Amino acid sequence: MPRLLIVKTGDSFADVVRDHGDFEDLFLAAITPVAEASPGLGVSVHDARTEGVPPMPSADDGILITGSHAMVSEAEPWSEALKPWLVEARERQVAMLGVCYGHQLMATAFGGDSGYHPRGREVGTRRLRLTEAGRGDPLLGRLATPFPAQLTHAQSVLAAPPGAEVLADNDHDPFQALRYGPRQWSVQFHPEFSAPVMRAYLAHQRDALEAQGEDPEALLAAVSDTRGAGELLARFAEHVLAAASLAPA
Repeated sequence: MPRLLIVKTGDSFADVVRDHGDFEDLFLAAITPVAEASPGLGVSVHDARTEGVPPMPSADDGILITGSHAMVSEAEPWSEALKPWLVEARERQVAMLGVCYGHQLMATAFGGDSGYHPRGREVGTRRLRLTEAGRGDPLLGRLATPFPAQLTHAQSVLAAPPGAEVLADNDHDPFQALRYGPRQWSVQFHPEFSAPVMRAYLAHQRDALEAQGEDPEALLAAVSDTRGAGELLARFAEHVLAAASLAPA
């Protein structure tokens, strides 16, 4: 039976956890309908910060990597230990989807580079464009282009790994979504974030945004639903099921 392994790489703000759930809770909420429709799909959470490197999944399984308030460039030991694990998982053709921190970690593990964006933070509901490769992608290709997505990040992928396909971009970041192989993706945006979660993040980052010349009130007013992007985690779960020939009827 296939399983989805959620690799937890950080905690959200205390008020976000209280009111909406932590990163892994938001992931679980997104994929629970797929899991409930397919009892053969197992789902588990592994905190890489406290539990070490997870056991290697099988080729029928899927890996989801959460966001974090940590920075990939800080090279914390638990984070660095995940890099060879991710390389081996890709060699075994395990399906993977990294989000925000997971996006930057995967890109770095596979030979790219991540670090602080020279133009500062990107926060709020932003519009992203699918590239030609993105429009034909089995995971992202159903999205309209441009499409709205929730973003909050100070670091970005600064150089994509050799051979990676760019699936989405915008004027701030040329690597908003990447594909590293037939079943390995990562995205800078947060498909698990609702509009209320995005507003809570903007409230926390008001001072930092003002310091870089942005208007937090305008960003708050522009927050909107991102249902299309929000379906990405469920589509990934469906992809894992379909690959294992256990998709629900």
